Amino acid sequence: MISTARVGNGTSAHPNTMPLRVVLKRSLDAVSIEPTETYRQITVRLHHRGVVLRGSQPGSQIGSTRQYRARAGQLILSRIDARNGAIGLVPSDLDGAIVTNDFWLFDIDASTIIPAYLDHYVGTPTFTDLCKRASEGTTNRVRLQPEQFLDLPVPLPPLAEQRRIVARIEGLAAKIEEARGLRHTIQADSQAVLRTVFRDLIESAQWQPLGDVAPLVRRPIEIMPFAQYDELGIRSFGKGTFHKPPLTGVELGSKRVYRIEPGDLVFNNVFAWEGAVAVAQRRDEGRIGSHRFITCVPQAGLATAQFLRFHFLTSHGLEQLGGASPGGAGRNRTLGLTALSMLKVPVPEFHDQIVFDRLQEKIAQIGAMHVQVQAEMDALLPAVLDRAFRGEL
Repeated sequence: MISTARVGNGTSAHPNTMPLRVVLKRSLDAVSIEPTETYRQITVRLHHRGVVLRGSQPGSQIGSTRQYRARAGQLILSRIDARNGAIGLVPSDLDGAIVTNDFWLFDIDASTIIPAYLDHYVGTPTFTDLCKRASEGTTNRVRLQPEQFLDLPVPLPPLAEQRRIVARIEGLAAKIEEARGLRHTIQADSQAVLRTVFRDLIESAQWQPLGDVAPLVRRPIEIMPFAQYDELGIRSFGKGTFHKPPLTGVELGSKRVYRIEPGDLVFNNVFAWEGAVAVAQRRDEGRIGSHRFITCVPQAGLATAQFLRFHFLTSHGLEQLGGASPGGAGRNRTLGLTALSMLKVPVPEFHDQIVFDRLQEKIAQIGAMHVQVQAEMDALLPAVLDRAFRGEL
């Protein structure tokens, strides 16, 4: 057996590597497409996120007379997107499904390499980078080249060592998944606590029109042609504000714009019905919005913007916004100013709202911490994979 692999650029790889052609054999199990038969079709997700069913359809709707049959356990890759991590193993439930010739299928020599070991390896950033180097073509028609792909190196320790590496990787992956599940549970429990506290607060609260509690405030901006203006955006589903790229006065043209200040309760009148409601933050100071951004300022000592935002993101609040946004779907549903001002909102004791806002803030801080920890854990697995295939695990 050879002891070194020649990679696509002609250099020698690590002495414990072999070229992929040692462990892979191209499978060309052609299928003649019959118009009256129904076929399952496979696709491969980018970034090594799995091999999945694209759909099922009759042969009469398939645009070619010949495709290729995939078998469980085979390695499959996209010639176009292997450079973006579109590679993996065919799962057992997709045995017998078909693919076009834009996908390659390979039988794996399990006496030399453990399929799970190979699957983990081809999912590494290092291997994805090798696939990029082995792909040729113009920007829109880059294709992986077969001979260059089969020349790519794979670290090939003894089977017992491969099993040990797979066990370590999968053990770590299971712990990361367990942590992710725990984080989701904590987030769900936290939101349940908020909803319970909110229901208790509003049980005996008075309900008043939003126009009396937080009236509309407009702060018109005079546009100067060569000045720069920073627009604010609002994400749907209560996901907060974001910053749009700056525009010049010339680019704004005749567009009416208004200044938004921290603490404003802001609605995007096009997508308010799907939760495009936010409170402007300190980081949003100096931002502007078009007439489609409705800014309401709570009366001092009567209500807080954060409390009102929470109300409008409850099922009842969203139902109110939907009722005040007549029309069809999408951009045909526009929140009316008069209708919004007439919506009745709960107004419990102001001190109780302040306490509730502190609880919201504390839970948000815990959630942000969990997201950071999860990001660090997610970055841990690629680092471990890289070490594993360098023989350092």
